[in-house]
Amino acid sequence: MHLESFLTSALLLLIVTSIAVTLFKQFGLGSVLGLLVSGIIVGPYSPGPYITTHVDDIRHFTELGVVLLLFVIGLEMKPSRLWSMRRDVLGLGSLQITLTGIAIGIYLYFFQYSWPIALLIGLTFALSSTAFVLQLLQERGEIASKHGTTAFSVLLMQDMAIVPLLAIVPIMSVTGELSGVPLWKQFAIIVGTLVLIAGFGRYIVPWVLNHLVGQRNKEGFLLVVMLAVFLAAWAMHLSGASMVLGAFIMGVLLSDSRYRLQIQAAIEPYKGILMSLFFVTVGMSINIQALADQLAVFLQHTVVIVAIKVFVLFILVLAFGYTRGVAIRISLLLSQGGEFGFVLFGSAKALQVIDDGTFVIAIGVISVTMLLTPLIVRLGDNLARRLELEEVDTTLAFKELDAETSGKPVIIGGYGRVGHAVGIMLHSSGVPFIAFDTDPVKVKQGRDDMMPVYYGDIGDPELLAAAHAERASLVVLTIDHSPTALQAVSHIRTHFPQLPVIARARDLVDCANLTEAGATHAYPEAVESSLRLGGLALEMINIPEDQVDQLIEDVRSDNYQLVCPIPREEKDQG
Repeated sequence: MHLESFLTSALLLLIVTSIAVTLFKQFGLGSVLGLLVSGIIVGPYSPGPYITTHVDDIRHFTELGVVLLLFVIGLEMKPSRLWSMRRDVLGLGSLQITLTGIAIGIYLYFFQYSWPIALLIGLTFALSSTAFVLQLLQERGEIASKHGTTAFSVLLMQDMAIVPLLAIVPIMSVTGELSGVPLWKQFAIIVGTLVLIAGFGRYIVPWVLNHLVGQRNKEGFLLVVMLAVFLAAWAMHLSGASMVLGAFIMGVLLSDSRYRLQIQAAIEPYKGILMSLFFVTVGMSINIQALADQLAVFLQHTVVIVAIKVFVLFILVLAFGYTRGVAIRISLLLSQGGEFGFVLFGSAKALQVIDDGTFVIAIGVISVTMLLTPLIVRLGDNLARRLELEEVDTTLAFKELDAETSGKPVIIGGYGRVGHAVGIMLHSSGVPFIAFDTDPVKVKQGRDDMMPVYYGDIGDPELLAAAHAERASLVVLTIDHSPTALQAVSHIRTHFPQLPVIARARDLVDCANLTEAGATHAYPEAVESSLRLGGLALEMINIPEDQVDQLIEDVRSDNYQLVCPIPREEKDQG
């Protein structure tokens, strides 16, 4: 039964996804698997009500979530870090694609496929799902771990391999032909596009963002960031390369920007929604009845292809000097088919390179292996831990935020005179910290002093998530804007209940409000200044210093009641 009403379809989708994600998260299987199952339930191949038959059209739209995901990953990949990964990207990634593609091609050759078609299918199955793997790594907080970084290197090479694979399909077709552009010219177009994106992202975008921040134009800030991402993705797509590669490059270009974390915080909600819908559409693509008609062949292909991918990558990772524990995690993490296979197999079917039966099996293998990925990843974790072959690679908070030290970092909200003083004291004591401020002048001053100061609103929960606040040791709020401070305390207490918060308050009223909102400690600046002034006055008229110190401590311990002005109503009642 097709639900005609958009609102009815949306309600059905929200009900199913809410229940499925909650249940799967509760059982420790992750939200991705819940979204995939939701897609199967509301898809056109389910026996119950379904929301649409235009699955491919919706999936093309939701692939924008993958574009945003790669942009966010690029924001965390500074050029120096990316350069340090070149061995894994060019070496391990290239060998994985080549050897896995050949091995799967040899297997498929025995099923009456010609060798060129078998190799094309094998190379396509050699690719893994960038969206699935990175989403899982982000959920598990392992994107910067040893196996997470290495897996990303392989995925990056796979994304670059899309260009030659796209060129192969028309060449092999008997009905279609290549666009007429010679390979060298296609390569030149891609290089030229990369140069244009580099100039745009390196000079124009930061200049525009700096202007918008100076005007405090948050809406314009978000729209310009979105424009930059999708313009880079569109340009790479037109040149014949991958959209996600363009978005990733734009992220890398902005990774050194002082607005980086605010950019990530602005993008995160849209990325999350689109990625969730993308996983749902993958589930909707699974034609259970068609797979059941060829069940034996489908199951055999699925098991053999996954086994080949795991075996080849496991051996390669070991050959590159990693431990067996890391090799187990990486090989199982990248065992699924990739979303690019939907595009390539669709093109191959349209050009009659493969028949309908092969297309159904291929799409089914990709979709089902994606469905099994969360379970396979858990298996990899259990195997690695049971064998005790590696020390789990944990990443300290803010590794990518220029705070690579052995201690837990402190988050400072506001980098005015008070925040600067706190930062200097922490820096002098060897304590890592990261500071945020919404004033671009203060951010620039902090950066000029070589301090980790970033543009960002500390009251934004997405910014706190981007800054990995759950791994911080302490938050110090030095901002003098009471509503923002209260909002920040409220968000921190809601999302990070164990995180201590020290807040600066204007007066006793603000102090009480901040404490009620959840601040661990709040210090009224005006009252503290008054106490120091009064203490100095007492000392100058020869009151003993220890007596003055005791008096000040008594005032603080009594919540400043001694110096608290009596409200007019109480005076009148007295």
